Amino acid sequence: MAKTLTIALDVMGGDRGPSTVIPGADIALKRNPELNFLLYGDEGEIAGWLERYPDVANISQTIHCEIAVRMDEKPSQALRRGRRESSMWRTIDATKTKQADAAVSAGNTGALMAMAFFNLRTMQGVDRPAIAGIWPTNRGDSIVLDMGATIGANAMQLVDFAVMGAAMARAVLGMKKPTVGLLNIGVEEVKGLDEVRQAGRILRKLELPLEYHGFVEGNDLGQGTTDVVVTEGFSGNIALKAAEGTVRQITGFLKRAMVKSWRTRLGYILAKPAFDALKEKLDPTGANGGVFLGLNGLVIKSHGGTSAIGFANAIELGVNMARFDMVAKIARDIDLSHKVDTVPADKSVKKAAKS
Repeated sequence: MAKTLTIALDVMGGDRGPSTVIPGADIALKRNPELNFLLYGDEGEIAGWLERYPDVANISQTIHCEIAVRMDEKPSQALRRGRRESSMWRTIDATKTKQADAAVSAGNTGALMAMAFFNLRTMQGVDRPAIAGIWPTNRGDSIVLDMGATIGANAMQLVDFAVMGAAMARAVLGMKKPTVGLLNIGVEEVKGLDEVRQAGRILRKLELPLEYHGFVEGNDLGQGTTDVVVTEGFSGNIALKAAEGTVRQITGFLKRAMVKSWRTRLGYILAKPAFDALKEKLDPTGANGGVFLGLNGLVIKSHGGTSAIGFANAIELGVNMARFDMVAKIARDIDLSHKVDTVPADKSVKKAAKS
């Protein structure tokens, strides 16, 4: 029998609040009967939804919170107004006090990142946290990070991201020794920023349960060339938004093409199974949930506008990582990676890169 896990939920977070969170918790509970929930938010609103989902009510504890962080609040404003008393802060705090094994919120991303950082702090040896997500590819799924937690990163921070991403791949994707690639403007060793090239030299020397592949380019993200793709938050967030926009664009093209004439309508009917399979592959609810890695606790960010199924998937992401003892394993791997001597930049490489 699986170990009982407690998941803290920010019930007021996201575009729909309890109307998504409680049904999502019910779906996750049916898939994982060993779960307990701590529900943070407006007690009156939560009670009304728990009446509809008695199974969730039977294994949950509700903690009333007067403040809910708005989706449009700036992180600094949310910290001033909702620190220590908001449903978001108290959900995160439950992991710090060991009342919960993981925290899940669909709330304001910037506020959640700020509160998680100030409450949990980064683990020893980690300078910056990273947002890691599951990226659908032609080969299956891969892990991409950082997708926007911080802008810029030095070589050692990129190495930290690689170590954390590989640990997530082992936990969520079941890989024993994930391949890791550094996102760059080319695969040649002389290309890219000094920080990226330096990170590559360090990763080649690591003796950890990961295999360094080398540099990868933007088109490798969709191909699934590596199990983990590492970049800093600025380019990672641009890549994420570009991919999401491309999916919406292609979907729009298909919809317009399918209703253009009776021939295309007939063609759609005949090809409907293929279109359904494509829709399932591109459905963002299947890969819903970004993880804040590098903190002293597990915090999962669900998409604010997701469905109940999407929120359930975010809960299960937290469950899988808690079962894997993710925080402890990342801490161990980070410690080992920092014992590797950094490799001095090669002058000939620098000269070739400039030319």
